[in-house]
Amino acid sequence: MTTAPWRDPALPAAARVDDLLSRMTLEEKTAQLYGVWVGAATDGDGVAPLQREMTADYDWDELIAHGLGQLTRSFGTAPVDPALGAQALARAQRRIAGASRFGIPAVAHEECLAGFTAWGATAYPVPLAWGASFDPALVAEVGRHIGRDLRSVGVHQGLAPVLDVVRDPRWGRVEETIGEDPYLVGTVGTAYVRGLESAGVVATLKHFAGYASSVGARNLAPVRAGVREFADVTLPPFEMALREGGARSVMASYTETDGVPVSADPRLLDELLRGEWGFTGTVVADYFGVGFLLSRHRVAEDEAGAAHLALAAGVDVELPTLKCYGAPLVTAVRAGRVPESLVDRAARRVLLQKCGLGLLDEDWRPEPGGPVDLDSAANRALAGRLAEESVVLLDNPDGLLPLAPDTRIAVVGPARRTPWRCSAATPSPPMCSPTTPRSRSASRSRPSWTPCAPNCRTPR
Repeated sequence: MTTAPWRDPALPAAARVDDLLSRMTLEEKTAQLYGVWVGAATDGDGVAPLQREMTADYDWDELIAHGLGQLTRSFGTAPVDPALGAQALARAQRRIAGASRFGIPAVAHEECLAGFTAWGATAYPVPLAWGASFDPALVAEVGRHIGRDLRSVGVHQGLAPVLDVVRDPRWGRVEETIGEDPYLVGTVGTAYVRGLESAGVVATLKHFAGYASSVGARNLAPVRAGVREFADVTLPPFEMALREGGARSVMASYTETDGVPVSADPRLLDELLRGEWGFTGTVVADYFGVGFLLSRHRVAEDEAGAAHLALAAGVDVELPTLKCYGAPLVTAVRAGRVPESLVDRAARRVLLQKCGLGLLDEDWRPEPGGPVDLDSAANRALAGRLAEESVVLLDNPDGLLPLAPDTRIAVVGPARRTPWRCSAATPSPPMCSPTTPRSRSASRSRPSWTPCAPNCRTPR
């Protein structure tokens, strides 16, 4: 039996992907352009802006019949034992691959800014501490450890680092940034990218671009930064991390500049990012960013219009779950409203990335290759070292420091008897292990969670 060219690892990736695209239907190509958020809550505030309003139920079997581009935060949505989570992710990947004609798994992504955001994983110092350490080599090592942990459980892409340059300390996401100096942000952020990518994980630069320059330091507010501020302050860290760090993905910002939303701005996402800088990876939407073109920015007349604007600008993947790139896009292409060439362009970029990750190879296997330990002694030692190096002495009144050898120190407060350690906090309810989403006619098959104890309070 002759192997199809797209399955042949000896061929160039471009040739493999071109062959695969030529065999795919419109539905199969669009399926590569969106993710699904397993276990996302549709009540309460959630972990993303307007999550309740933007998340809908879906039928899992129907969803994966044509394939799937991404799996969103299977570890970071609810407390999951890492080993059980890895097994559940592997089962879901096998189900995705087995449901469609080509057997292509999804790209699994997670947050990993200050460590892998999963139950029981090491919590590293936040990026402000990275900048305060002035130690790119150490930050690169942190990135490598985080990337290794992600890969050990089957995760391919990390939504980090944040390369927004702080412009106003009132902004609510300052602790996620590296600092207010563009060169420091670029240098340290690039080191983290190198570390993450060296472990085989796709680093995602965010938020491109201008997110931290919002009016009044309000999150999601418009940006009125001028051309010079963008050139001198906002853009350099991203260019450094792409050219020198080798990042393979970029996340489009929620914001709009001079009335143009980033997710609908071809000058930024296509002409600058790809044309001038030569970026060849994927551009992913910040969570619900494509849908916001309709509901928040109000520059699209419907979901298909939002998909058209985003694809034309250069947004390849709709995250965290499908809304505009699914059925509305297919219908619009068939009606002649959206050129199929835009779908082909985005699908090609996604499949090239999957090819680079080995997800198109016949010998692909989703199961972890060894034991899972997300909070190793080496991780803790590295986190402790970074914390120590990030300490900055701002004042030394009366020459108090360094302390004399016989100095006695009083430690007060509720944590005075608790040994210091760098590890994620343990949730109060018992852990739950995820199950593969199954069809439920009454609820349109929202993914479920299997309780490990009668008093488990994890949402089902």
